[in-house]
Amino acid sequence: MNIASIIDHTLLKPEATKLDMQTLCQDAEMYGFAAVCVHPPYVEYVFRLLRHTPVNVCSVVGFPFGAHLPEVKVHEAHRAVEDGARELDMVINIGALKSGDPMLVERDMHAVVDACRGKNVVVKAILETSLLTDEEKIRACQLALNAGVDFVKTSTGLGSRGVTEKDVRLLKKILTGSSVGIKAAGGIRTYDEAVRMVKAGASRIGTSWGVQIVEQERMQRKNRSDARS
Repeated sequence: MNIASIIDHTLLKPEATKLDMQTLCQDAEMYGFAAVCVHPPYVEYVFRLLRHTPVNVCSVVGFPFGAHLPEVKVHEAHRAVEDGARELDMVINIGALKSGDPMLVERDMHAVVDACRGKNVVVKAILETSLLTDEEKIRACQLALNAGVDFVKTSTGLGSRGVTEKDVRLLKKILTGSSVGIKAAGGIRTYDEAVRMVKAGASRIGTSWGVQIVEQERMQRKNRSDARS
């Protein structure tokens, strides 16, 4: 497995600087990560840094609580795409889901998907699984399917806990047979944890520990090679 190719190298700390973004992009290019994931104000800057590389720029939308009005999320999505984002990680309206208002949840996601239609932009819906019951996770997946998103993502990384294999397996069960992928995120810091998420059904990993994870993968490969020789 080439774990780097499915990692979204993430930097969403509020105190992150332009220098931090330069390091993020240098690491992403050097290690061959799928994307970098940043806050909207940095999208244009990191796009300029990465425009001659295969690394995509991902912007968060409605982050971190999902409690924005749909039209605000649409504006964020439009602006991020204009600035160079080719992937969007949008937090769903968690409160609406827990309030039993599925129409608002779906309309919220659908609005962002429609805003990106025909622009070759990948839309991921962040569910924040740590705040949801299993029934709510299932409902959120069904609504995401209806809305036409490309991925469901487990967490913002700011919830009460990180992602679990159980979360990923449940989402995979609901999404099996569809083209919607799963992005596992939230507390993934080691290569072994990332591999477990992939085995559970994830096709993308969101983490700020991408460099360490790839270095661990390389070390394990080296150890296996040394053991055979």
